[in-house]
Amino acid sequence: MSKKKVLVAVSGGVDSGAAVYLLKKAGYEVSAIMLRLYDKTDENGNVIFDEVDSARQLCDALGVELIYADYRNEFKKDVIENFVESYIKGKTPNPCVECNRTVKFRYVFDYADKFGFDYIATGHYARVEKNEDSTFSLFKAKDIRKDQSYVLYNLTSHQLSRVLLPLGIYSKDEVRAFAKEAGLKNYNKADSQDICFISGDYYDFIRDFTSKDFPEGNFIDKNGKILGKHKGIIRYTVGQRKGLGLSFDSPRYVVSKNPDDNTVTLGREEELFSDTVFIKNLNIVGSEKITSPVEVEAMVRYNQKPQKATCYPEDKGVTKVVFLNPQRAPSPGQSLVMYIGDRLFGGGIII
Repeated sequence: MSKKKVLVAVSGGVDSGAAVYLLKKAGYEVSAIMLRLYDKTDENGNVIFDEVDSARQLCDALGVELIYADYRNEFKKDVIENFVESYIKGKTPNPCVECNRTVKFRYVFDYADKFGFDYIATGHYARVEKNEDSTFSLFKAKDIRKDQSYVLYNLTSHQLSRVLLPLGIYSKDEVRAFAKEAGLKNYNKADSQDICFISGDYYDFIRDFTSKDFPEGNFIDKNGKILGKHKGIIRYTVGQRKGLGLSFDSPRYVVSKNPDDNTVTLGREEELFSDTVFIKNLNIVGSEKITSPVEVEAMVRYNQKPQKATCYPEDKGVTKVVFLNPQRAPSPGQSLVMYIGDRLFGGGIII
């Protein structure tokens, strides 16, 4: 019986290297693919290939083929341009979620289908399990501190039937031990935290990308009273307190932004809280829709502790989620992700 073929998306980091090692050890026929999404450059404009070099080194050490596929145009269109346009419209997008949905999984699956791979795999910390009705669900990782199921909420049951996530049952320390056991030189490398295509300030990146300056406008309160001048609407995010350049008798926060009249509304902290959040682009993992309210635990941002809520059936493309306790600063453009126990129920984009 021939071995099952699996295509592993690698980044040159510890996690994807450990995933390759574990899958090969489990008896799969393993190949690795690295998507060229965005070129980092040095001060002279020369492309830095350090992550590619790391990926080649780990694949050489593990004796697997490395495929290097160029998807820079797709990434620019579907992720970077979406990120920039959303920010200009006053939203706070999550480019990692969008990248997983529109680029990474999409194109790794395309390559896998074209060349006859049975599965694809990544180094994400989450678990895939088969249900009794032969559908597939996504669950939180064993190591809750590293759980990444939030950024995978757009996957469907059909996709999950062909996704392997070998790190989901291990802790980060165990994964580093596997990488060391595999002979990977980067087994103790620090985790990456930043958005891959931004090395500095969001404002500078968006200004350089668009070749536009974003004019000053008014800070206002909820009644429209002018409180002062802001330095460009894209410099601010909902919930922000520091860096406003104004002085008040008590703390003020960014409550909302209106790009149509170039205003930023400030208010007291209690004005940030809401118990009702609306989302679009709902994906229910394992089901196309729900027909009655469902009790869930939901997160309005990555790494938040899930909060008790009720998800209502979708109505004209919009889904209402009502929290038991009001949530602080649910920001348009961010993802709201819902769980039932450790199972990822679904999610969508806050509007």
